[in-house]
Amino acid sequence: MQASALSDQDFGEFQRLLYRLAGISLSPAKKALVCGRLAKRLKHHSLDSYRDYLRLLTSGREPEELQTALDLLTTNETYFFREPKHFEFLQQILAERRPGAPFRVWSAACSSGEEPFSIAMLLADRLGEAPWEILASDISTRVLERARSGLYAMERAQHIPQRYLKEYCLRGVGSQAGRFLIDRRLRARVNFRQINLNETLPQLGEFDVVFLRNVMIYFDTDTKARVVQRIAATLKRGAHLLIGHSESLNGVTDALAVVRPSVYRKQAG
Repeated sequence: MQASALSDQDFGEFQRLLYRLAGISLSPAKKALVCGRLAKRLKHHSLDSYRDYLRLLTSGREPEELQTALDLLTTNETYFFREPKHFEFLQQILAERRPGAPFRVWSAACSSGEEPFSIAMLLADRLGEAPWEILASDISTRVLERARSGLYAMERAQHIPQRYLKEYCLRGVGSQAGRFLIDRRLRARVNFRQINLNETLPQLGEFDVVFLRNVMIYFDTDTKARVVQRIAATLKRGAHLLIGHSESLNGVTDALAVVRPSVYRKQAG
């Protein structure tokens, strides 16, 4: 049985549902993505149409299915040490920091874990046994499960510096051949939590650096402003927010000053 095509009207309903749940604005160009990612769910439930699937999602009968759909529609591509200039900037911050208080970093849209584990390798290398910790969050429970495992295909290792690969990654053998595992010492330093940036944040404490990269391209201006306001409140005075190189906070907030493209600093006031 093959489901009927996704109509423009039903695609509009998916757009509104995703915006309401996650603040994400799906452009018309994403219609094929919605079809492709949700087709298996229709088949799983033996449904004839995307409208029937919408009814299932909005009925309240299966909240787990709603989370599954959300996971499928919000997962983004990521890789280790993406946008290297941010990691060079993080090294600069670490070189200038005063020793003492724990250094705290939040990877606020961590996807399958490559970003927070990249940060962890750098912090372990530069700070050693000094106190540091990483919070890694995402709206998707599915990618968080993958991230917590710390297990990746070997081809994902291509951007990891060789020194870090030897020091912090374990090459799989036998049934795990072709994969590598992030060292347990690093996995213990990363706290993975499900957090929806489009809702009031839980009590998280304050951070020295927050990575919020390649997610705001899916938000409209009002949603960006609300999300950045929430995140800015978690930054220490003088702390930094890093966003994707294709993103900008121009006209979004006056609480953060631009340091360089894609790098912002919390004002002292």
